[in-house]
Amino acid sequence: MKMWRSVFALTACSTAGPSLAQITHMEGGPRVNQLNLHPGVTPIAQDIAWLHWMMLIICTIIFIGVFGVMFYSIIRHRKSKGAIAARFHEHLGVEVAWTIIPFLIVIGMALPATKTVVAMKDTSSADLTVKVTGYQWKWGYEYLDGPATGVKFLSNLSTPRAQIEGREPIGPNYLMEVDKPLVVPVHKKVRIMLTAEDVIHSWMVPEFGVKQDAIPGFLRDTWFRAEKVGTYRGQCAELCGKDHAYMPIVVQVMEQEDYDKWAKEQNDLLTAQADDPNKEWTKDELNERGKQIFAQNCVACHQANGKGMPGTFPALDGDTKFVLAPKKGQIDTVLNGHPGTAMAAFRNQLTDVQIAAVITYTRNAWGNAGKGPDPVVMPADVKAQR
Repeated sequence: MKMWRSVFALTACSTAGPSLAQITHMEGGPRVNQLNLHPGVTPIAQDIAWLHWMMLIICTIIFIGVFGVMFYSIIRHRKSKGAIAARFHEHLGVEVAWTIIPFLIVIGMALPATKTVVAMKDTSSADLTVKVTGYQWKWGYEYLDGPATGVKFLSNLSTPRAQIEGREPIGPNYLMEVDKPLVVPVHKKVRIMLTAEDVIHSWMVPEFGVKQDAIPGFLRDTWFRAEKVGTYRGQCAELCGKDHAYMPIVVQVMEQEDYDKWAKEQNDLLTAQADDPNKEWTKDELNERGKQIFAQNCVACHQANGKGMPGTFPALDGDTKFVLAPKKGQIDTVLNGHPGTAMAAFRNQLTDVQIAAVITYTRNAWGNAGKGPDPVVMPADVKAQR
């Protein structure tokens, strides 16, 4: 339930939001007033739900048994009814019973739980492997094998800022939608290899029964096999900073034939969009592309107007230290981040062309208007500083 708190809290506070019926039918998301676990579309998720109910029933029976005997004894053998307590020292039958019975109960609970935990950790014989990298605050996906080998992209929150800031009515998938979902085939074992670029994140999709931390400098893995075509949603489940609540996960499960078509489209798209870092781009081309990249990667901290957040995230509009200064310092900052601050390193997230474009945009946007030295930064300049 923790992972859905932002959805319910923000929905409850909005007077211009969608109807209850709309949210109830959010595809792949929680239902209103949902108290039970998700039914799950993977064997592991179904095993987890079964274990949940098994242990709940066992604990309920123990609770009723223990408190039933206790209250019966208090009522039927109270002093006012003339009951006299039996006096005895040790009783072999009782000693054996209260040792053997709890032991059998624990073993009965531990065996199926251990079987499920072992299965959760068995990532061998996967049909597809995807590397997932957590960033502040988005997910990066890279297909390591299969028909989509080499395809990689960043998955960003697609809820408009106007909805987040309360200037527009919120949609039915508010804060649970992305521009590019992870796409996988149905009935295939998908291995997820997780790491993080900056801080600890956690990749969690309740319908899959998956929750695995992504830790900088380490590779952790998990897996799932979706048995139903559809769209499934989750969120980062580790408090990872300012925009933790704006880091959703969307997985689209397709039939194998549709997945193969998608993989071909993505490979064709990558080929068509391949950038030549040695090309001489025009200022207008870089500005146009940089505006899009800024909206996807920078607007959360520095704001759409470039004013930042005083005391937390610096303004880019009018900044004479980096933006309206020689290009070398800003290129270094975007590539490698800024130690001691929330400024992330983008060397592994963006290409040389993308970095050059977003830097050029910041140097020409708002009141900056190309006033400083080096108003245009070329991809070759970024490549030289890598």
